[in-house]
Amino acid sequence: METTGKHRTHLVWDWNGTLLDDIDAVLGATNAAFAEVDLAPLTLEQYRETYCVPIPRFYERLMGRLPTPAEWERMDDLFHRHYTEQRVTCGLTAGVEELLTRWSRGGRSQSLLSMYGHEHLVPVVRGYGIERHFVRVDGRTGPSGGSKAQHMERHFEALGDVSPSRAVVIGDAVDDAVAAAHVGARAVLYTGGSHSRGSLEAAGAPVVDTLAEAVALAELMAD
Repeated sequence: METTGKHRTHLVWDWNGTLLDDIDAVLGATNAAFAEVDLAPLTLEQYRETYCVPIPRFYERLMGRLPTPAEWERMDDLFHRHYTEQRVTCGLTAGVEELLTRWSRGGRSQSLLSMYGHEHLVPVVRGYGIERHFVRVDGRTGPSGGSKAQHMERHFEALGDVSPSRAVVIGDAVDDAVAAAHVGARAVLYTGGSHSRGSLEAAGAPVVDTLAEAVALAELMAD
């Protein structure tokens, strides 16, 4: 059997809300930022029903209009300041280390692509002790708030011999499915992060409640 990257299933993991169980920190940072700009706080259910990318559209749903460039810059800065304070309390999603280890031991590759800023992402992933499992760890470069699609394209270019047709993206956002489709990969969406199940199901990709289910589906989808 062929065992090169072109013929074995490759996983592309999302970070926030997927490998990192940080939805409480995200919600807390969002509401702390909202308090500084006179927006009402959200419940977790409201956040998951409303959240979308590009993120200015998320704010438009709450404000009734798109934020001005200055408003967006301030809100983004506020969110990231509060998130940085709250992220330190977050742990990995249950079972992550075992799933990553088992996938690697099976002779298959995996990588990580996040919209968290690259310069922050790499040391954070290293700090959780799981960097060794990934052939690449890529975070966002350039402005925040946009889609992952172009980043996914660059990620596969950097991966080299990994064919998107043999890859499965595992993430918690509709945008993960959009980015996967952009490069010709498949996606499995996880309900533990930023979106409601209904929002995820509308994307047309399989939706699961645990990362173990996501990996099991990925094995069936591309191997």
